[in-house]
Amino acid sequence: MKLLKQLCEISATSGNELAMKEFILDYVKKEKNNWVVQPEVIEGPEFQDCLMLKFGKPQTAVFAHMDSIGFTVRYENQLIPIGGPEAKNGYQLVGQDDLGPIECELSVDDEGHTFYKFGRSIQRGTDLVFKCNFRESNEYIQSCYLDNRLGIYCSLKMAKTLQNGLIVFSTWEEHGGGSVPFLIRHIYKKLKISQALVCDITWITDGILHGKGVVVSMRDRNIPRQAFVKKIIDLANESGVDYQLEVEGSGSSDGRELQHSPYPIDWCFIGAPEDNVHSPDEIVHKRDIESMIKLYQYLLLNL
Repeated sequence: MKLLKQLCEISATSGNELAMKEFILDYVKKEKNNWVVQPEVIEGPEFQDCLMLKFGKPQTAVFAHMDSIGFTVRYENQLIPIGGPEAKNGYQLVGQDDLGPIECELSVDDEGHTFYKFGRSIQRGTDLVFKCNFRESNEYIQSCYLDNRLGIYCSLKMAKTLQNGLIVFSTWEEHGGGSVPFLIRHIYKKLKISQALVCDITWITDGILHGKGVVVSMRDRNIPRQAFVKKIIDLANESGVDYQLEVEGSGSSDGRELQHSPYPIDWCFIGAPEDNVHSPDEIVHKRDIESMIKLYQYLLLNL
């Protein structure tokens, strides 16, 4: 889990994903000679801080968002949430401004407003993230930012054996999205790809449990075309990989923007479930991580 730990330690809040992009580019450069197919790296100013890895002749795109939740320093000692972080007194936050490294404490007042406690003023606009405390047991991984560092981890693991497919690393997902529209225009018009899988993390609920396999979501706040979801379920049954079916009325992902795009893109959300969502203590069962990687490998071979 060394790679996953490295990913969880990188600060890459929504709108500030450049460090994650650079890490992925460096990782691909170092590892691609050991992969079955060496990908074409698609990136540049027209894609901002996003990047894509094109393997062979892709029929399916896999979306994994690079950003995380966190906080932005406002005025005085005020903090503004990035996305929807859980906020509790005493959480440790880290960051860096022009005056040096920062390790401070989160404070929450009775009205839910968030502040930092630190020995000096932090420059306004500075991003702060949960301090990483990566823990591994026989059954579980626990850390901040498993959402969505696990999606990136799964994507890079499947890249080892991927012959035909497109891996898309997107931005801004936790704070309302925004990168998928210009990405999907290129993917649909230039690469002629019209089906996508969303490689992200979902939640433990009354119907989704730890250790029972990766989650195939039939719907969340958005409803993908069910004929495509049925195709995914049929392939999941053929694969022999443990999986769970999710049916929810809330929550969202890059799938929202895929569905709202002007292009006829089929999509399905597939990811491991976690508890303690958007906190420093997100927790995922190792068996669910393994089944997530295996199911993606199978789907990319057969879709």
